[in-house]
Amino acid sequence: MTQNPEIKFKIGNEKLCKITERAGTKLTSLLTRQGRPEGALRVAVIGGGCSGLQYKMDLVNGPANRDIMVESAGVRVVIDPKSALFVSGSELDYSDDLQKGGFKVTNPNAVAHCSCGESFSA
Repeated sequence: MTQNPEIKFKIGNEKLCKITERAGTKLTSLLTRQGRPEGALRVAVIGGGCSGLQYKMDLVNGPANRDIMVESAGVRVVIDPKSALFVSGSELDYSDDLQKGGFKVTNPNAVAHCSCGESFSA
């Protein structure tokens, strides 16, 4: 038998990433529908898009090694240390708008955005 090593992660706060009530409600619904109400939203910043950086979001079971976990609006968000440098102070909101709906990140570190709103530069 092999043992699973204990996952080591840090606890962060809403100064890193704040979730609005609308986004928290939607995430709770999505996680419950997937059968993992104790899950989390992983927010990562990856290279790509018109402006050089873009957000990647996934629903996960929980934090991985070295992640920073933030509890906000009744949900858990996990962010890797490298992405945390880019998202510090951000707010995640959700909109039902037909054309520009979905999860939106308001990031005070972004110095430029592309016209489609899908990428940024810092």
